[in-house]
Amino acid sequence: MALDAVLQRTVDGEPKVPGVVAMLTDRQANLYAGAAGVRRLGQPAPMTEDTTFAIFSTTKAITATAALQLVEDGRLDLDAPAMRYAPAIGRLQVIEHLDEQGNARLRPPRRQVTTRQLLTHTGGFGYDFFNEHYRRLAEAGKQPSVITASRAALETPLLFDPGERWEYGTNIDWVGQVVEGITGRRLGEVFQARIFEPLGIEDMTFEIDDRIRARVAGMHARLPDGSLQAMDFELPARPEVHFGGHGLYGSVGDYMKFIRMWLNDGDGPHGRVLRADTVEMACRRHLDPALSVTPLPGVIKTLSNDAEFFPGQPKSWSLPFMVNEERAPTGRPAGAQGWAGLANLFYWIDRQNGLGGFWATQILPFGDPGSFGGYLAFETACYEALTG
Repeated sequence: MALDAVLQRTVDGEPKVPGVVAMLTDRQANLYAGAAGVRRLGQPAPMTEDTTFAIFSTTKAITATAALQLVEDGRLDLDAPAMRYAPAIGRLQVIEHLDEQGNARLRPPRRQVTTRQLLTHTGGFGYDFFNEHYRRLAEAGKQPSVITASRAALETPLLFDPGERWEYGTNIDWVGQVVEGITGRRLGEVFQARIFEPLGIEDMTFEIDDRIRARVAGMHARLPDGSLQAMDFELPARPEVHFGGHGLYGSVGDYMKFIRMWLNDGDGPHGRVLRADTVEMACRRHLDPALSVTPLPGVIKTLSNDAEFFPGQPKSWSLPFMVNEERAPTGRPAGAQGWAGLANLFYWIDRQNGLGGFWATQILPFGDPGSFGGYLAFETACYEALTG
């Protein structure tokens, strides 16, 4: 099968990938599920369809879904100050100047950030691997990495006044704090009761245990010479904060259940997650017309290359997803939704054709030519099969 061949070329070719799991679904069920390679270099365990991954920023859309449920409940106003629900965000200030030693001069923001701005990545937050100011703060020991899942890593200064530009960062982690502030429950508990149970998702969690760890794919680093090296990496098993922007572990099969919910207007096999009108509303463009999704500059090269989806084409943001505003070279139609995770995980949701896919590897830095190239070939082959 053509899709099997894409996976096999990705693990056999150059630059090779240790292992990959990829799936394609329509509105009813998976049309394709495949795995190739091994979970970890130097170990015999094969990559399998039930392998668990650190899914990184593919967590974000699940957090956005929890927020949309609270909008439906009448408990969350997207345009009210987010500090109404997460008071700590109201204490954060904007970097006015940062010296070479990482000493920051701060000022109050000109306006308070809203949850809508957080959802559309216009809240004023970034990541240290994409932003020079945050990188300097981290190198000066004044800002922990987000992978520590600590409150100190969350409560960072703003890079700019909310609403001024699009910048990808910890905005959705703050949406998780909004959800916790409204519900009085930890984010993982909200996910379990309101999203995972209606969708039949069984093993997605912020808190990894030995049962799940036994199926986890190993992390790998792509070295400057193109070779791969296995890494010892695990997110905190008992995180101080459930980081709604990156903290989940899960399998591709479970994520496909979430994708199908979006293809089915919010309906899951064991209950409704969102109303159909909420899904339709959420998938529209919500980014200010004057703003656009910009390329991601890799300022920490061990974590991310310079990266961009569909260079030269306009891209926007709905409430949970990036939106490509022109037909993509892969065949993805204009208006489709999608995003990615740091260790080279990628997905798309095409509501027009009732099609969605997910590609999972565990390789750093982001934008890995082997994995990202394999993903684009996978998506292209899916659309060729659809139209051929």
